[in-house]
Amino acid sequence: MAETQTEPKLSYIASVTRVRAAAGVILRDQAGRVLAVHPIYKDTWEVPGGTVEPDESPADACTREIREELGLSVPVGALLCVDWVPASPPWDGGLMFVFDGGVLTGDQIATMRLCPDELDRFEFVEPERLHEVLIPRLARRIAAAVAAIGRGGVYLEDGVEVSSR
Repeated sequence: MAETQTEPKLSYIASVTRVRAAAGVILRDQAGRVLAVHPIYKDTWEVPGGTVEPDESPADACTREIREELGLSVPVGALLCVDWVPASPPWDGGLMFVFDGGVLTGDQIATMRLCPDELDRFEFVEPERLHEVLIPRLARRIAAAVAAIGRGGVYLEDGVEVSSR
């Protein structure tokens, strides 16, 4: 007698680990510097991006955030890295995705308009200086993502590349 496929029990589904997800994008200028943005609600710098909303893919979240935060329509390219961030209460653990947004033209940079409800300034930062403006975990993540451009994505845990196990 053939075994029939059954739906999982709701109690099991409720017990499955849930994680938060966010996505960022590496946008560069012609000199290879990385775009960093300063949120109005934090004392720290970040790269463009944000939380993945319900029923939204990480890539779609990046496209939306670029449009909302910078006023640009830029296609999101290759996935550069996924970073597992352990829980740090009140935050649950999370998966942070970083995509390649490519090189912005001078015209794109000139037409960039920061969302005044979210950002108050931006700066293009040399990759070797990222640790000076980003918090350490984000600096590690973005440095790994920049290093992955053109060679394929990497998997990180807390901003550190994990080799094959």
